Amino acid sequence: MKNDPNKQVVQRFNLEVIQNGRREVFDELMAPNFVNHSAPPDAPTGREGMWQTFQNVLRPGLSGLMVTIHDQVCEGDKVSTRKTITGTHTGDLMGIAATGRSVAIEVMDVVRIEHGQYVEHWGINTLPATLAQLRAP
Repeated sequence: MKNDPNKQVVQRFNLEVIQNGRREVFDELMAPNFVNHSAPPDAPTGREGMWQTFQNVLRPGLSGLMVTIHDQVCEGDKVSTRKTITGTHTGDLMGIAATGRSVAIEVMDVVRIEHGQYVEHWGINTLPATLAQLRAP
């Protein structure tokens, strides 16, 4: 299972899209009918909503953005991933001015892959706790 093609899609997405911000890879790996089941209330659940999270929330707030995948499990068309997104808080992050602090967001997600593309996503993360820590003196 180490070389499972669905795992490779998720690994590529994490490295090239989340970490490196490559829009062309995002467009290649996201199905037109993609649904993010974990989008916040009143947020878009389609592919552009996902792109906006990376490009307009994380990337402006965190420099040196890196994704470390700790574990992956693949079952059929679903890939579960435990990962950490790290960076330095050098810009506005959801209304919090830069603190210069190191940030680590723990993430667990499940992605359903169809024909080499993301079609569904479910996830939980520690972003709310990270924001609370950044607000603390």
